[in-house]
Amino acid sequence: MSMPIPRARSDYSRRVARRTIGTWIAAAVLSLGLGAQEESAESWFQWRGADRSGQVDGAVWAASLDSSVLSERWTADLGEGYSGPILSERHVFTVETRDKREELIRAFDRETGEEVWTYSVPGSMKVPFFAAKNGSWARSTPATDGERLYVLSMLDTLTCLEIETGQLMWQIDFKSREEAEAPTFGGVSSPLIDEGALYLHAGAAVTRVEPDSSLTKWRAMEDRRGMFGGAFSSMIVATIHGKKQIVAQTRSALAGLDPLTGEALWSTPVEAFRGMNILTPIIHEDLVFTATYGGGAFCFRVGHSEDAFFVDTLWRDQDLEGYMSSPLLIGDFVYLFGRDRKVHCVGMETGKRMWSSEQTFGQYWSMVSNENRVLALDEQGMLYLFDASPDAFELLDWRSISDDPTWAHLAVSGEQLFIRSLSGLSAYRWKNADYWTSVP
Repeated sequence: MSMPIPRARSDYSRRVARRTIGTWIAAAVLSLGLGAQEESAESWFQWRGADRSGQVDGAVWAASLDSSVLSERWTADLGEGYSGPILSERHVFTVETRDKREELIRAFDRETGEEVWTYSVPGSMKVPFFAAKNGSWARSTPATDGERLYVLSMLDTLTCLEIETGQLMWQIDFKSREEAEAPTFGGVSSPLIDEGALYLHAGAAVTRVEPDSSLTKWRAMEDRRGMFGGAFSSMIVATIHGKKQIVAQTRSALAGLDPLTGEALWSTPVEAFRGMNILTPIIHEDLVFTATYGGGAFCFRVGHSEDAFFVDTLWRDQDLEGYMSSPLLIGDFVYLFGRDRKVHCVGMETGKRMWSSEQTFGQYWSMVSNENRVLALDEQGMLYLFDASPDAFELLDWRSISDDPTWAHLAVSGEQLFIRSLSGLSAYRWKNADYWTSVP
């Protein structure tokens, strides 16, 4: 078990105190209705944002990515990793693999880029040769509840840290706790926080862990079949037919789990080549969309009769395959970056292909939407901006933003944008957004 690396932060602490006072003042102004346009922007505290849909609210982005509109504010050098950055009110957190021997969890000041603390988790692994082209470094994106940070390592160790200091709260080695092998491709699925509960795929199962005690409340969808023991996809919360559930996708199945008991309310197999079910599903009312490598695109309808749930395939498009890019739902349409490296617009309920882009891009897009405007980062360091419409695909702007690969998911909060490249973290600011407030 490693210990936090001590950092002297007296100047930083004073700035934090001043900004905290400013936040209290801003909150008081808002509560009195005295003119502030927006509450402080909601933090991007877990994979794909607060509800894991990749959607954000606030002032609509300008139709330009020019540096006069989107300006770089600071950069920080990191060790290698694909773990996406996440945010608390004051901090941005990252994970990196260092010297093939440890994973470093680091906290930076969101506004200045100054490092606040670092914590080391010993150990690293090497993924199978056919996946080695994408490296053997940290992949899972952490999550924070505002007090604690939860990080899943490649070796299936879950570390809980206090977010202000980086002090260790507790740590779980799922290999020991569940007598399970480390996932063949490492811990990849990102922890989910919902209403004080913590869910993750670790120890060859979907698991609910109690944040206060670190005890396991339940395990579900266990699979110890070698390479199938570790999931790629990250979970999402949905309410279907009035019942809240954790929608989880393993390498071979998709299910809705009862948050309290882990009971499978419904379940269906999902076809994929070698279990490559990677993206995060999206849910609209009783419809669940996913797309797999080698299996195609699927839309399932979850039904409810008397006291039981059931699930049917509403439609399937075998020619529309997913890869690693999680889709967006805007209006009644799914926007998916496919295995064919094209952008596709598909009717959620009909399965009708509205359009597919003529242009091809890289292998991966992380996408975030603000109303119908979509910001997309591909793994080649290119940032794209387009308006989501079922009529046609038309790029508004694009910009090279990194010389390094950018497989990590981008993070957006208010007027701030964070880009995690293979070996660095950069903060940008939208100059046309007017509701981000800081106190000097």
